[in-house]
Amino acid sequence: MATEALVSFAVERLGDKLIQEAKFLKGVSRQADRLHRDLRSMQCFLEEADKKQEEDSRVRNWVSEIREAVYNAEDIIDMFILNAQSLRRNFFLKRGFKKLINRYKVGKKIEALQLGLLDISNRREALGIQNIGEGTSRSAQMLQDLRRSTPHAQEHVVMGLEKEANELVEQLIRGGDQRRRVISLVGMGGIGKTTLAKKVYNHTQVLKHFPDCRAWAYVSQDCRPRDVYMQIIKQMVFTSTKDQQVLETEEKLTEHELGDFLHEHLKKKRYLIVLDDVWSCRDWNCLAKVSNNDLDCLGNVFPDGGNGSRLLLTTRDKDVALHADARSTPQEMQLLSKQKSWDLFCRKAFLDHVDADRYPRDLVQLGREMVDKCNGLPLAIVVLGGLLSRNMSHIEWTKVHDNINVYLAKEGSQTGVMTVLNLSYIDLPSNLKPCFLHLSLFPEDYVISTRKLFLLWIAEGFVLSAEQADQQSMKVTAEVYLNELINRNLIQVVRMSVNARVVECRVHDLMRELAIRKAKEQNFFRTHDIADPLSSSTSNSSLFSSKCRRQSIYSDMERYASVEHNTPYLRSLLFFNLGHEICRISQLDFIGKCFKVLRVLDLEGVEVESLPSIVGTLIHLRYLGLRHTGLKLLPLSIGNLRSLQTLDVNNLKQVPNMIWKIQNIRYLYMEGQEDDIPLKIDTLENLQVLSGITFKQWIQNNSSKLTCLGKLKLEGRYELVEGVEFWKSIAKLRVLKFLYLKASEESSFPSLAMDSCLYLSKLDIKGHMQKLSETFQFPPNLSQLTLDSCRLDCDPMPILEKLPKLLTLRLRAKSYLGTEMHVSANGFPQLKVLQLLELSKVIKLNIENGAIPWLMQLHCHFSTRIFGVDKLSNLVEVKIVNDSMIPSFSRSSRYHLYWDHSWTTNRKGQNEFWARRRKGLISDQNSAVAVELIGPIFSRWDSTREKGS
Repeated sequence: MATEALVSFAVERLGDKLIQEAKFLKGVSRQADRLHRDLRSMQCFLEEADKKQEEDSRVRNWVSEIREAVYNAEDIIDMFILNAQSLRRNFFLKRGFKKLINRYKVGKKIEALQLGLLDISNRREALGIQNIGEGTSRSAQMLQDLRRSTPHAQEHVVMGLEKEANELVEQLIRGGDQRRRVISLVGMGGIGKTTLAKKVYNHTQVLKHFPDCRAWAYVSQDCRPRDVYMQIIKQMVFTSTKDQQVLETEEKLTEHELGDFLHEHLKKKRYLIVLDDVWSCRDWNCLAKVSNNDLDCLGNVFPDGGNGSRLLLTTRDKDVALHADARSTPQEMQLLSKQKSWDLFCRKAFLDHVDADRYPRDLVQLGREMVDKCNGLPLAIVVLGGLLSRNMSHIEWTKVHDNINVYLAKEGSQTGVMTVLNLSYIDLPSNLKPCFLHLSLFPEDYVISTRKLFLLWIAEGFVLSAEQADQQSMKVTAEVYLNELINRNLIQVVRMSVNARVVECRVHDLMRELAIRKAKEQNFFRTHDIADPLSSSTSNSSLFSSKCRRQSIYSDMERYASVEHNTPYLRSLLFFNLGHEICRISQLDFIGKCFKVLRVLDLEGVEVESLPSIVGTLIHLRYLGLRHTGLKLLPLSIGNLRSLQTLDVNNLKQVPNMIWKIQNIRYLYMEGQEDDIPLKIDTLENLQVLSGITFKQWIQNNSSKLTCLGKLKLEGRYELVEGVEFWKSIAKLRVLKFLYLKASEESSFPSLAMDSCLYLSKLDIKGHMQKLSETFQFPPNLSQLTLDSCRLDCDPMPILEKLPKLLTLRLRAKSYLGTEMHVSANGFPQLKVLQLLELSKVIKLNIENGAIPWLMQLHCHFSTRIFGVDKLSNLVEVKIVNDSMIPSFSRSSRYHLYWDHSWTTNRKGQNEFWARRRKGLISDQNSAVAVELIGPIFSRWDSTREKGS
């Protein structure tokens, strides 16, 4: 449960608000501060209570009461500040009278809340739940016993794991590497890690390679090293009298004595030990007895005898795998394809008869739709198939089909799908639980922009703690949160940037269902979509609780806007255009009238006629998303949004010159302005990202006041500004790391003198360049450079190859109009990524011996012949892109079915290339070019492999 985390965040926000809004809280600050202290005093009980509430209804009710009390406190303070702000517009005498009334009412509400908190505290003791942190719950122990794995209980239905099993067997018995290695299977709950480990553990070659020293131990979330050691020892063969005497007194041995005994027994043997279900790095350290000085995490229990010993770990957390053995690459389990999912389902539902044609078409159709809902998760498919195999009637299958999530949650009780997935949620640290629950707001299969996700988390207040003192680090912290959720296999990566940063992600359907269940328990959110229509027969109060904090709207938006709303304390409102219909909202006044304490409003992709001025009364609003809404103008009242952190809008006719008043704003996106009118922004001292300001608007401001600006995107007509003055203004930005310059079609860049920009590390230039700057004119610390549509006539490589710190170079469409490029010896001394994208006119790239020594990734056009590629000793990835694979209907989406293929440092890529060639997927002409390009690479990799073995 996330109650402890949500309450902690709410209490922290309340404390911050008492400091920030002191002028508004004058008169009730003493009571508000006392309330804050009372809430803080209850936090010490919440962490353990949160873990126990699923087993004890008394604890569950107590925790729920605390959550409601915190929500009430937050609502009282927010409404008081809102009323105090509105009173400032009244006459002096009237304002003074209303202030007294307002303070009196709020004081009474706070007193009533404090009495309620006292009652809650007293009942905690009366219910006898003051020692809730002791012991292990009965249901948790039962679940652990049910999930306990053994290597002998092999699955009879194992589909699609042959390839993975063979790769794993090779790692276990490979003769070239004699050091003790930890090989890890990583993946989300229910993906088949234990099943694959059992298959490999009992494999004939593995049995032969580890004939007399193998053991399997189940670890679990409740990691107890002594129990694990005993599991291992009981599977070992002991021949010496001394060992047998020790074993006779095993019950008297301490944990450390058992660990030492195991170490002594293993150090002379080649062993294989499986540690199934390891949850954390701390658990690994406890099991292996790793000391702080043991950087390789070898520990004092599992020795390295240099004889090819292996440990096989299964874990849901990639960080655990990398921590246990940083030199081994974890094997990440993949979801099943549609065909393999169907085959697995048929074996379970149709009792090993894969031939589905023997069964009624209506059952097959229902079955396929249900399998699609499982989204490739083996556990869900097995549970579903087993359930349906008991009753082959159309009525029963339809019943399961219409309520599939309910059945997946219930089936098998403690071993149901949701119960297994819930373990990952329970294991989350408190700071990540709200972030995970927030993902439930997004529609099914929705691809989420991580940039947007980070800004939403920050606006919600989920990124808190010491980092708040440094606002620059909040997005970095949010990215750390995301990566941890990814490593724990709770989020799936959709797209990565060239710098290996996650750009887009999504949530597995069943993980989303888990998040929805948990979020509803917390009154965290409600959704409205096509499957849950706002019919006249359903009251609005039943759809959305008055205490609901967040809503996401997927359809029928005009109707949503017209109904009566009973959620005055709503904090977040998100609209999603899923493409089912034209999404339009003609009137938005209801938002300002009904949701006065709103923090997040996102209308991205929804057609909006106008933004009413009443939006300016939402003084608590932190995030306003208006991208792709068709809006051309913003109301002048936008300047009243004093709490706004993010404004994301594009393609406005003009931006009102009131932005300067939003002094709390940190992230301002306003690309595509039609009118280049003056815009004051130099009062925004907290601004970190500014995207879409024109060159003319920029030069009219004093950039030295923008002390926090780290990312800047300028567009428009560059010739309207004086070059020297412009670069002086950029040089004043002491924390600027990323600069994007986009010239309009009728404009162009002269040679740019950027050497005064000492802190700039990333530069992106799009638009015609009259001449490429000389090497000394580039920023001295530039590490990433992108050129797009620059239409350079001369080869840029002789200049760019001399940039000493350049790590990534991307030359996009029409950046260079010539046919040949040349990299001289010693050119690009640090470059790791070279992308020559859509340069269809370049037919030759010549790389001299000694050039680009650290290049790891090379992307180029199909027509480009590369000479000297065989000398690139660190190259691990080559991508060949064919223009013909770009669909005419969408230039932004590519389907690189066979030429956008990565070859890695093993034979896998080579084998796949020739397999595709034999199947006719690659033409003779394409094959010839590919062999000419990558043949030397394969030859070098083969020779390296032979030397290694």
